[in-house]
Amino acid sequence: MSPRLKLRDIAFFERPVQFARPFRFGAITINATPQLFVRAEIEVEGRGSAVGASAELLVPKWFDKRPELSPAQTVDGLRRSLQIARGLYLAQTGFQTAFHLHASCIGDQVAACAKENIPPLAAAYGPAEIDKAILDALLRAVGASFFDGMTDNIAGIDGRMSLDLTGAEITGFLKTRTPLPRVAIRHTVGLDDKIEGEGGVADACENGGAHYFKLKLSGDPEADAARLVRIGKELGKLDRDYKVSLDANEQYADLVALRALVGRLDRDQALQSIAGRLLYIEQPMPRDVTRETALGPLAARDFIIDEADDAYDAFLAMRPLGYRGISSKSCKGLYKSILNATRAAQWTSGAETFFITGEDLTCQAGLAVQQDLALGAFIGVTHAERNGHHYVDGFGETPAAEARAFAAAHPDLYADAGQGIRLKIHNGDLLTGSLHTAGFATSVHPDWSALRPLEQPGSFKEQLA
Repeated sequence: MSPRLKLRDIAFFERPVQFARPFRFGAITINATPQLFVRAEIEVEGRGSAVGASAELLVPKWFDKRPELSPAQTVDGLRRSLQIARGLYLAQTGFQTAFHLHASCIGDQVAACAKENIPPLAAAYGPAEIDKAILDALLRAVGASFFDGMTDNIAGIDGRMSLDLTGAEITGFLKTRTPLPRVAIRHTVGLDDKIEGEGGVADACENGGAHYFKLKLSGDPEADAARLVRIGKELGKLDRDYKVSLDANEQYADLVALRALVGRLDRDQALQSIAGRLLYIEQPMPRDVTRETALGPLAARDFIIDEADDAYDAFLAMRPLGYRGISSKSCKGLYKSILNATRAAQWTSGAETFFITGEDLTCQAGLAVQQDLALGAFIGVTHAERNGHHYVDGFGETPAAEARAFAAAHPDLYADAGQGIRLKIHNGDLLTGSLHTAGFATSVHPDWSALRPLEQPGSFKEQLA
C-alpha cells in the first residue's frame, strides 16, 4: 500500500539565471530569467517528517504566449500559479497519498487560476513543482530511490484523473519499468544560434557530441526551409549519423502554412538530409488551433504536441486528429507524463506506434535537470532535449560550494574541465547511475540560505486590467 502523508509547509525561493547566449524560440528571446526552488516539508504516516525539493526555470512567454502580455507579466503568472497551488495543497489537512493530494487540488487549481486569467498550462506549473518536492520528501522518508519507489507506485497513482486508464493498468505499467542507464542528449538549435563554422551546429564544443538535434522553426515556411538547408549542410560534416526533430513552438498559423513546410520537406532535394532523418515535428500550430484541426494527410509524418498538452485528456483528444506523440516535461506535471507513457504503451500495436518524448525548456544543472532526466529514463525516453548546458554557463549564479556538492554527489553527471562545473556528456549521452539514490534523483539540496524568497506578484488579473 502506498504510504500516506500530510503537508507541513511549502516554501518558494528563486535565483537569477543569466544566459550565456540568447535563446530564441517562437516569438521570444530570453537572455535571463529566474529559477524557482520549492522546499516542501511533509509528515509520513508512521515514519516521521522529511523535507523535499524541486527546481525549474520561470520561463517567460511559453506557458502563456498572449501577445498583450509582457514577458515579466507571464513570469508573474507562474508565480501566482505557485501561490494559488500552495494555498490549495496546505488546505488538505488529512493523511493521503501523494497522488491523491495532487488529484484533490488540480481541478480547483485550474478553476482558481482561470478566475485570474491564468491559462491551464501556466496553472499546472504550480502543482507540478510542488508535486516533485513532495515526492522527493516522501522518497527520503522511506529511504527509496525514485526508480524503485515509482516501480512500486509509492505515490499511489490511480485512474481518477483519466477517462481511459484503470489503477490496475497504471500499476501494471509502472511494474514493467526498467530505468535506462543512459539517455542521449538532443542538442537544441535556437533561432538565433550560429549555424556555420566555429560555434555552429557541427562544432563538437557546442553540440556535446550529440547524435540528436532539435531545430527551432519560425513559422515562415520559406525562411524555415532555407535555414534547414543550411543546417543540413553543416550536420553533413559530422563524423556520425544523426537524427533531428523540428519544433515550431506554435508559430505555424494553420494547416496551409504547415502544408507548405511539409511539402518542401517531401519534395525539395536540398532538404533530404534533414527530411530523411526527421523523427517528428513538435507543436507546429497554436494550442487552440491544434485542438480543432485534424492533420489529415500530414499525419503520414509523426507529429507531437507540447504546449497543447494542458490537461489530462490532451493526448486522448489529439489521437483522433492524427498526433502520435506527446512531450514529457516535469514542469507540466510528472504524473501526467506517467499516464501519457502508459497510454503510448497501450495504444502501440503492429499497425500504429505512439510515443512520448523528452523536451527540455526549463531544466538547469542540479535539481531540475536530474529530476527531469530521471523521469525520462523511467518512462523510457531514450533521447531528450537538454538545452540548459548550452544556454547557461554551467551552474550559472549558483554558489560554488553548492555546485561542488552536486558534482561530488553525482560525479557521472557533472565535471570541471577547467571552465567550471558543467554537465558531463559521455559520447552524446547522460548517465543515470548516480540518480539511484534515496530521494527524487538527488543526494543533495540547494543552499537554501543562498536563495531569495520568491517575488510576490499582485493579482495577475489586476495586472491585466
